[in-house]
Amino acid sequence: MPHANALYGPLDPAPDAGYENPPPRMGFFTDTSVCIGCKACEVACKEWNGVPESGLDLLGMSYDNTGALTANSWRHVAFVEQPRRAGMATPAFAGNPDGPAVSPETATVGARTSTDVGTDPGLPTGSPAAAARMSAGPEFLGMPGAQPPGRGSGAEDRTDFRWLMMSDVCKHCTHAACLDVCPTGSLFRTEFGTVVVQEDICNGCGYCISACPYGVIDQRKDDGRAWKCTLCYDRLGAGMTPACAQACPTESIQYGPLDELRERAATRVATLRGRGVPEARLYGHDPNDGVGGDGAFFLLLDEPEVYGLPPDPIVTTRDLPAMWKRAGLAAVAMTAATVFAFLGRRP
Repeated sequence: MPHANALYGPLDPAPDAGYENPPPRMGFFTDTSVCIGCKACEVACKEWNGVPESGLDLLGMSYDNTGALTANSWRHVAFVEQPRRAGMATPAFAGNPDGPAVSPETATVGARTSTDVGTDPGLPTGSPAAAARMSAGPEFLGMPGAQPPGRGSGAEDRTDFRWLMMSDVCKHCTHAACLDVCPTGSLFRTEFGTVVVQEDICNGCGYCISACPYGVIDQRKDDGRAWKCTLCYDRLGAGMTPACAQACPTESIQYGPLDELRERAATRVATLRGRGVPEARLYGHDPNDGVGGDGAFFLLLDEPEVYGLPPDPIVTTRDLPAMWKRAGLAAVAMTAATVFAFLGRRP
């Protein structure tokens, strides 16, 4: 008998797929607060899985040269440059370089004159205050610091710029719509609860691509088949850590039993909030969300949309039973109407 939550709601996916006494469900917890954007995960994934070369384009999106998860990029490191935290708009013209020049020489260049006027362009020539300020010469701003901005001087001196980085990956959903719609059985659920594509069975129909609520799975242009992260299924079977987590130098990508990762993530969020980071939150960890919880979930420092993630993903096959019921009722109604129409014509 299918589980009551086979299409929606909390579920242990491996037993539901028919595995008897499966091992604990395994997954990823990605802590974006310690991601440094090194892309070691992208390289390790490509090397271990033989993923073709990609991401050699300059996209104009900071140091993001892959852009998104694709058939040739199973890991994608996003770089989000924020001049100011979301919800805190910078006032118009604030911070523009409208202060005085640092020396008479720069004032001369700015005024496009060969004569040293001794003041900033736009101020009356001969102003004693301006002349005194400009004649002081270059200003010593101190030696470069050895610590990150604000670390040595305190939070009050930190700038309002921050750089958010996140290594995105397939979510290995509890309710995987890609698996539900696959007509060939190319996509299957492993004993570890992950979702894997068997490329030798894939016929390139593309149903899985439109079904994924995250837009993760993609077709490879040269052969038309679907490809995505396998959570290194071959390594899991040998008791090894997935390549991306193994290569991560800051342990931003953590691998292990999903229940343990969720506990670890909740502790990490509490720690960050205690340190003055109230915006820290988890994404994809809740078994009661629209996909039954993800096998790869994240700690974020802003809204999901900032990272290119849907705010409330819902498995696209959730309403299949209701749709079939409505289709059946419509078919019965049409059949009854047709029979009535023909019988009503008889004399």
